[in-house]
Amino acid sequence: MNEVIIKDNAFLRQFETTVEGHLAKIEYSSQERKVFLTKLIIPEEITKEGFKENFIKAVLHHIQEQNLRVVPTSPQIAGFLRKNRQYKEMLPVGIRI
Repeated sequence: MNEVIIKDNAFLRQFETTVEGHLAKIEYSSQERKVFLTKLIIPEEITKEGFKENFIKAVLHHIQEQNLRVVPTSPQIAGFLRKNRQYKEMLPVGIRI
């Protein structure tokens, strides 16, 4: 797995990484120890195999290190969490995907 280095741009409320000269980002909002992942934006020029999954995993790992919960409001991220049940414990109580 290629490790993705992410930056938490708190000013723009997005996790971001640059690949092949293009900026990929996951927009978020946070409230009460929860991070709402609202939008996944990966430019079509980024063609690396498995990049999307590795990017989402890196962001989830970053959130997990801070002992925060995650609420995926982006359909793409919710779909990823559905397929990767090991992240289920990161969901707040009462949230199902």
